[in-house]
Amino acid sequence: MTQSPSVTLAGGVDMPRLGFGLYKVPPEDAARLAGEALAAGYRSLDTAAMYGNEAGVGRAVAEAADGGLPREDVFVTTKVWNSDHGYDATLRAFERSLSALRLDYVDLYLIHWPCPARGLFVETYRALERLLEEGRVRAIGVSNFQPEHLRRIAAECTVMPAVNQVELHPWLQQDLLKTVHAELGIRTEAWSPLGRGRVLEDPVIGEIAAAHGVTPAQAVIRWHLECGHIVIPKASSAERIRENADVFGFDLTADDVDRITGLDRGQRTGSNPDEVN
Repeated sequence: MTQSPSVTLAGGVDMPRLGFGLYKVPPEDAARLAGEALAAGYRSLDTAAMYGNEAGVGRAVAEAADGGLPREDVFVTTKVWNSDHGYDATLRAFERSLSALRLDYVDLYLIHWPCPARGLFVETYRALERLLEEGRVRAIGVSNFQPEHLRRIAAECTVMPAVNQVELHPWLQQDLLKTVHAELGIRTEAWSPLGRGRVLEDPVIGEIAAAHGVTPAQAVIRWHLECGHIVIPKASSAERIRENADVFGFDLTADDVDRITGLDRGQRTGSNPDEVN
């Protein structure tokens, strides 16, 4: 894998634009698959308390360090879960995550969902600001936040989220949200970047992939990169992990990008953030 390009987050922290996502990776497989990702050249690992696999991610980072890959060269993201919203609860949740990861710090800490009906996401975010001030995390951000949630953070907190990690793929392109991100200086990170595999069956993507001699997944990941997104595809085999990383040897044409961009349906494969609490 050619080294993934990085993007500089608010606060000056560099984050690889292509990372390995560990959603629904069983705890017993996490260390092996995260290790495969690091061996394939990924330098960003995305986990969460809810995934139950933080310990495996931490083990992969430690084993890679023993093999000569310094901890500071691996960007680790984790997230506080919905049941831990609130200032003190979030600080306790962070300690549990750090203990499971067996790391001295986390590179990026996110609020997993805004849970708007609970009304605690501002208080939760203030706990993240404290962790940032203490140097326990290098950057802070959010996940699944809608424009109105981001504007509340901007109005009531001190540090702008560095990242908003949201469902984003050719069938759900989040144009309004991305406009707000650009206005506020927030980077856009795509979870479910392949639409849970569903968008790979789209004939337009198949045609573009065939024209470049790549897989539909590679074409979609390349589209994300061309659009400026941070992207974290998940894979369950070493072969697919390597395949998803092999996206730096070709470029999509402007017409290719336009054709994929034209597939937007506003169609979610995951939950609506306004309904998760």
